[in-house]
Amino acid sequence: MPSAASTAPASKQVVSPVQPVPAPAPVVGVASAGTPWKLLRDIKLPTPGAASLDRRGALYVADADNNLRQFGPEGLLLNTYAPAQPGHAAQVEAWNVTTTLVFNDDRQQLVLLDRFLAPIAEVRLADYVDGTIRAATLAPDNRIWLLDESNLVLRQFDPNSLRLLQNTPLDLLIGRSRPDFRFLRQYQNNLYLVDRSTGIYVFDNFGSYKKKLPFTGLSMIGFRGDELYYLDAGALHFFNLYTLAERRVALPAGLDPAAVRQVLVGETYAYIFTAAGVAVYQVQ
Repeated sequence: MPSAASTAPASKQVVSPVQPVPAPAPVVGVASAGTPWKLLRDIKLPTPGAASLDRRGALYVADADNNLRQFGPEGLLLNTYAPAQPGHAAQVEAWNVTTTLVFNDDRQQLVLLDRFLAPIAEVRLADYVDGTIRAATLAPDNRIWLLDESNLVLRQFDPNSLRLLQNTPLDLLIGRSRPDFRFLRQYQNNLYLVDRSTGIYVFDNFGSYKKKLPFTGLSMIGFRGDELYYLDAGALHFFNLYTLAERRVALPAGLDPAAVRQVLVGETYAYIFTAAGVAVYQVQ
């Protein structure tokens, strides 16, 4: 995987029960700063799905039945949202606290929830978009970014007026490559579109293309402070969005890297997802 010290142009490729763990000993991962992992508890949640953290550190996880569960930062269950109709929760976005977005890709539907997971609105995307939406995310102003995979267009949608506001064609950016779009997220006035094949496309908050980060083979990314992070080769990789510095943090000792499905990192706690559930760690 190429270094991200320089970015590449687009046309080129460079629950259930929560069980506390009694008196755990700190598990230390190998990292540039010696980052410790202290196991707090295991959340038994078979086959957890899409997940997100909000600004206050609360964790949101879709379970195997696509119910959305909200946990406090230490992993204690707070609320559960059970949809009236079944649907696959492909992406959850809870960063702005007051509104949580659930994108059901099989039903092509957006569900908006308040901070207690009470329904605010549901939007059937087929009524407003002539194409198949692959990924969706919530912007800080409560507008919604949509990746229209059928037409290769990045769209911005206003759920209040039910109108499409902006459209950014992607065909010229992609060129002859065969994209495999997986994830979409807005953070610190930039929009990040993850293409597993070629890297991460970066746009400003108006949808104008800025650059591409050459991190390939990814299905999702996360953000912590000024860093972007992702899981690769049994470790967490952190990339500073401004200094371009990179660092690597090994997963907790004794954990099988092949069993880890995703990792979310907050300011104080980290969450490691496996097929059995979510392990909650305290980090520094």
